[in-house]
Amino acid sequence: MKTFKDVLVWKESYKFTLLIYKLTNNFPTSEEFGLKSQMRRAAVSIISNFAEGFKKASFKEKNHFYKISEGSLEEIKCQTMLSKDLSYLSEQEYEQIALLENTIRRLLHGWIKSQKSHY
Repeated sequence: MKTFKDVLVWKESYKFTLLIYKLTNNFPTSEEFGLKSQMRRAAVSIISNFAEGFKKASFKEKNHFYKISEGSLEEIKCQTMLSKDLSYLSEQEYEQIALLENTIRRLLHGWIKSQKSHY
């Protein structure tokens, strides 16, 4: 793989980020600098840290950024639960996000494991 854009976990995370942006568009204006902004920043953090880690030379450096991506994914898990309970997300929207979260979590874990075996 030549670039981070070739990696399935990044592609799925990018789709996830677009979904988060789309679904948070309907959040109340009172959340503009709160939950809406936090969810978007966490989603962008997933793809950005993965991309940065992809270019690092050592597994230790790579792993550091991949772990930040994992942390940002967990952050969104908490934020989507809160958004659903505050009725900012419907049950269907919440399930859609949760399904992608789980897919990305598995892919990211597998990616990290595969990278470790290369070093």
